Amino acid sequence: MSSKKNNFSSKERLYMNIAINLAKDRIGLTGANPSVGCVIVKNDKIISLGQTSFNGRPHAEFNAIKNSTSNLKNSTIYVSLEPCSHYGKTPPCTNEIIKSKIKKIYFAINDIDIRSYNKAEKILKSKNIIVKKFLLKKEASNIYKSYFYTKKYKLPYVLGKIACSKDNYIYSKNKTITNKFSKKLSHLLRYKTDGILISSKTLNSDNPKLTCRINGLEKFSPTRFILDKNLESKKNSSIVKTAKHIKTYIFFNKANHDKKKFFLKSGIILVNLKLNENNQFDLISVLKKINDLGVTSLLVEGGKKLTINFIKENLFNKFYLFQSSIKLGKKGRFRISEILKKLPASFKFKKKIDTYLDKDQLIYYY
Repeated sequence: MSSKKNNFSSKERLYMNIAINLAKDRIGLTGANPSVGCVIVKNDKIISLGQTSFNGRPHAEFNAIKNSTSNLKNSTIYVSLEPCSHYGKTPPCTNEIIKSKIKKIYFAINDIDIRSYNKAEKILKSKNIIVKKFLLKKEASNIYKSYFYTKKYKLPYVLGKIACSKDNYIYSKNKTITNKFSKKLSHLLRYKTDGILISSKTLNSDNPKLTCRINGLEKFSPTRFILDKNLESKKNSSIVKTAKHIKTYIFFNKANHDKKKFFLKSGIILVNLKLNENNQFDLISVLKKINDLGVTSLLVEGGKKLTINFIKENLFNKFYLFQSSIKLGKKGRFRISEILKKLPASFKFKKKIDTYLDKDQLIYYY
């Protein structure tokens, strides 16, 4: 679609594209707040940039305004999302825009938060600020899918991930299944999500760390969640040993006093949840609780059973299937033929990605 038809110039589209890319860069790293990008322009020159801060505050507009060393009077601001206009833990960004004497604002899409939805335009126009909205709306819609989903359903946006051999096994006692490139991409997924979920069965069989182990990004490891109805997680596991340094929750139903005391002393946060009629955790209740704890994007690195349950209840928003070129044969355990049959029917689209994974292959379902 041409810029003429949209009534936006190529320069306006360029500035907004920069704002959207700034927002895209921080997705998954801004807590419950949306990731927003901001560009301030004066006399056809970019004079300041801003992004939502890690963990969500301060907001992008505030950062861009405070970062500027120039006088902002009569400047133009480009924002990937409608500026907030409500008082929360910080004052509204509309106040900052008004105080800085910015002359014109472009934003790509309305905020879905009812406290701000479709309110910024009226507030800013009342102060004689020119408002232009829906510049690159389609592009902005793509990056805010997870944020809109979470706001609408009060559930985290859920990404599934599983790795299998060429003959479809997910476990081998003595052999690594996927290569180093697939592992790095898995760590990148951990970096870009707030939380990670497994079952105690996976914890006990694999002894995972569930951390991001990419140089420089270690501090962005996700909050860890374990489903363990009878507190059967091994006491000497890596997760238990590191719980005082990385926030870790165990959802349980019943356990004796000594077990609970041990895990609490180890730094684990215990959350008691009821079981359903099948004597299992209700996954919707689990996800609601995770959302209530401030986690808006969740990576499920479950084993066979947990993954199947999530697929059956249609709880995955996206799914990453890593397939190795290695056959495990008799050394393989837990074949996932059922998962491979169900995945194509659970998503509208799939894309094969193997460019950067050497002999491994990634199938991305969305």
